[in-house]
Amino acid sequence: MEIRFEKREQLKEKPDWNNLGFGKYMTDYMFVCDWDREIGWHDARIVPEGPIELDPACMTLHYAQETFEGMKAYRREDGKIQLFRPEMNAKRMINSNERLCMPAFPVEDFVAAVKALVKTEQDWVPSQKDTSLYIRPFMFATEAALGVHMAKSYKFMILCCPVGAYYATGLDPVKILVENELVRAVAGGTGFTKCGGNYAGSIAGQVKAEKLGYSQVLWLDGNERKYVEEVGTMNIMFKIDGEIWTAPTVGTVLPGVTRDSMIHLLRDWGYNVREERLAIDDLMKAGHDGKLEEVFGTGTAAVISPVGELRFKDDVVVINGGKTGELTQKLYDTLTGIQWGRLEDKYGWTTLVD
Repeated sequence: MEIRFEKREQLKEKPDWNNLGFGKYMTDYMFVCDWDREIGWHDARIVPEGPIELDPACMTLHYAQETFEGMKAYRREDGKIQLFRPEMNAKRMINSNERLCMPAFPVEDFVAAVKALVKTEQDWVPSQKDTSLYIRPFMFATEAALGVHMAKSYKFMILCCPVGAYYATGLDPVKILVENELVRAVAGGTGFTKCGGNYAGSIAGQVKAEKLGYSQVLWLDGNERKYVEEVGTMNIMFKIDGEIWTAPTVGTVLPGVTRDSMIHLLRDWGYNVREERLAIDDLMKAGHDGKLEEVFGTGTAAVISPVGELRFKDDVVVINGGKTGELTQKLYDTLTGIQWGRLEDKYGWTTLVD
C-alpha cells in the first residue's frame, strides 16, 4: 500500500503532558483511505487532521453503518515506540465489518497504516508515567442515499490523541450497578462487534447508574436477564474461590484484546480460567459467602479497572473491602510492563514502530 503525505502548514500546539485527560487533543495528522465497488481501496493518505465534508444524506448518518477500533502506542524508556497486538485489532475490525456488510481492510494494510501515522506523529507520543498515544481506526459508509442497503462507498480513517489514565482516580476500585431491565446485546445481534450503535444503546444504562452513584453498568444477557456479560465499555472477570470466571465470547460479548491477554497471563500463572456463563444470583451469593475475592474490568482504555462494589436491585456486595486486589494489581503491573517495554514480551505481542 502506497501512502501519500500532505503536509500541514502550521502544526498544533502540544498540550500539557501532565494533564492530558482522555480523548481531548487530536494530533496534527490523520490517515484516510477510500473504497468503492469499482476499484476497492484506493488513495491512502496521511493528511492534516480536521473536519471532513459529508452529504446530509450520507448513509451512516441515517443507518449507522460504522465500526471502529481502539488501541495504543507506547513510549518505551529507551525512547522507542511500540504497538500492542495491532494484528488482533485488525482482525476484529474485519469481523465487525463482515457483520455490518462493510468491506474488509486487510490486516497488513491496517498495521502499515497505523505504523505510518504513529511514525508521522512520533512527537505526540508522550513519555510521562501512565501516558500513551490512543489510536482510533474507524470506518463508515459515505454513499449519499436514503435506503437501507450495503453502501457503494466507504472511508477508513485513523485518528490519534495523547492520553493519560482513563479514570482520573487511577486504579481505585469503582462501584458497579447491575442492569436488570435494559440489555446491551442479544444472540444473533451485533454484540461481538465494535459498532457505534452498541455504545449509543448503552448510554441510558450509564445515565441510570450515575444517578444512583455508580460508575459503570454490568449488563446481563438479553434473553433471560440472568447471566453476567460485559461492564460498561469493558469485559469483566471475577475471582471466585481461587478460579477466574469471565463470560464467553459467543456472539454477545466483545472479544477484547486486553481480555485475551489477561487470560494468557492468568493461565500461565496456573489459574483455572472458566470462560463460562455465570448467573448473577450465583455471583451475589459468592459475594455474601466470602468467596468473591476480586472483580475487575479489562479494556484498552483503562487496561484494568478494579471493582469494589456490586449492586443488583437492592442487594449490595462489597469486594475485597473495597480495595484493589493483589491479583488485579499484578495483572495491571505485568500487562502495562509489557506494553511500555519495562518487562520482557515472551508472547510476541509488541510491534516496534520503525
